[in-house]
Formats: sequence, C-alpha cells, structure tokens
Amino acid sequence: MEYLIGVGLAGVVCVFALLAGFDRERVFYPTLVTVIATYYILFAVIGSSTRALALESLIVGAFLALAVAGFKKNLWLIVATLVGHGIFDLFHHLLIQNPGVPVWWPGFCLSFDVIAGGFLATLLMRRSGFASKA
Repeated sequence: MEYLIGVGLAGVVCVFALLAGFDRERVFYPTLVTVIATYYILFAVIGSSTRALALESLIVGAFLALAVAGFKKNLWLIVATLVGHGIFDLFHHLLIQNPGVPVWWPGFCLSFDVIAGGFLATLLMRRSGFASKA
C-alpha cells in the first residue's frame, strides 16, 4: 500500500507544481530533493539515536550538495539524485539502524522519488534548454 500512496502523492505533487507554475523555476525540484533528504534526520531525532543522527546528517550533506550542483549546472543531475535517493531507500536499513524510521517509509519514499524523478525527466525532454543553466 505504501508504494501506491507514494506513486499517487508524487503524481499529485508534480501535477500540482506543473499547474501552479511552481516548476517553471529551476529551484522547485532541487528544493524537493532537499526536503526529501532531510526526513531521515527527523526520524533519527524521533528515534532518539545520536549515532543515526550523525550518519544521516552526513548522507543528507551529500544529497544537499547534489541538489545545489543540479540546480546550478544541470537538472538532469536532479533526476539522477531523486532516483538515486529512491534506490538508497531500498538499502537504507542495511546501512543505518535508525529506530525512528516507520516500517512503511522506505517503500513510500522509493516510489515517490522515482515517480518525481521520472516526471522531471519528462519535463526536461519536453522543455529543451531548461535542464542546463543558461
């Protein structure tokens, strides 16, 4: 069920951004990456795990660097970062023991990330010149 909800919510968020015009600005999807990446920090705080908080913070730093690089250079890097974060969700539990992560979160986040990345990829293919900073 978490996969279906992730797919549906990603679709709603991306279509809403398209209709509202939020995604006309290059910063929308990099900001989405920033928000998505920081949830694991929230879960570490909820789980009261200092070790998880430290490890999650390091990983979030890498995703934030990718968000900035994608924003400044090429939005295709944001596509890769969204999909990469979804793949990370699959393996997260093997890398970091974070007691605050809900059991349904990895599936939800994986499906949300991949759909959002695919939606952005579709936009980039349709809007030539939008991917690279002019």
